[in-house]
Amino acid sequence: MKSINMPGRASTLAKWSLALSALASALSFGGTVQAAETLNFATVGKGSSLQWPLYIGIAKGFFTDNGIKLDLVAAPSSAAVQQWLASGSMMIGISGLADPIRAIDKGAKVSLLRIEAQTAPYSVIAKPGVKSFADLRGKSVSLGGAKDITRIYFERMAATKGIKRGDYDPIYAGATAARFAALQSGVVDAAILQPPFSFRAAAAKFTNIGYAADYVKDYPFTGYVVNTDWARKNKPLLLNFLNGMARSVDWFMNDANREEAIDIMTAQSSIDRSDVASTYDLFRKIKIYDHKGVVSSATMGNLIKTLKELGDVEGTPDAARFIDPELSGLAAQVK
Repeated sequence: MKSINMPGRASTLAKWSLALSALASALSFGGTVQAAETLNFATVGKGSSLQWPLYIGIAKGFFTDNGIKLDLVAAPSSAAVQQWLASGSMMIGISGLADPIRAIDKGAKVSLLRIEAQTAPYSVIAKPGVKSFADLRGKSVSLGGAKDITRIYFERMAATKGIKRGDYDPIYAGATAARFAALQSGVVDAAILQPPFSFRAAAAKFTNIGYAADYVKDYPFTGYVVNTDWARKNKPLLLNFLNGMARSVDWFMNDANREEAIDIMTAQSSIDRSDVASTYDLFRKIKIYDHKGVVSSATMGNLIKTLKELGDVEGTPDAARFIDPELSGLAAQVK
């Protein structure tokens, strides 16, 4: 009887044999096979370009390589993230750094883990007739709110050109999209915007009179925040997450990965690919991400001091009140 050649079956059997051999080898050395641990992660909205490294780490498997599976859950605001973390309904999340400072000042059990964005990607965009900050005297400017981080950045930028409170009329609109709409409709003379709206405004012949990154170099912008009690019990898990994050940042910063990085972000957002590409180039230019993202008491102290001056911090502005070295120190251990 002739034997029947079944290459497909033979190939399958060979693959199973190799897999079983690898498993047996791992067990013989005391190894175990473990599933990735799910980490629920609160984000501000969905599809923000600031969350680019998270999307990269998920797409490229950098977190699963470190035993972590991220489950991203969208919150309506940075303040809501603090509420979720403080209540224990979420354990880790992303946030603008003013909000956890306010929460910690009021006694919330939340702690800073890592800096996400080292600098803000804001631009101040104005009507064509406005060529500089000096031209904003007596004009209206759209900001996020009276105590919003956008006001802090705008005031720092304008002050370098001699423009202070009272020299302009602030008009408040919480979201970047709303501020862009106010500028586009002529309701305001200038607005502080993030990509992609800053690019759309420039394409519509509005004037970019300044990048925040060129003016404000001593504030971090966003970071990762954790529920303090949970985090102290799960430091190995958090260190695994931080190692995956570092790989994601390194991959983002590699020129060879530009096109794929743009593809990943485009798939996560409703933004045109051309705007995503412009955002990528801006982020690279301003060096928005850092490999470790260590929380600095010096730069955090600058932000805390500013919030104290605004009346947002009631207690002492000593940075040690707001930074738990047991948790913030984990970033320094990243490979």
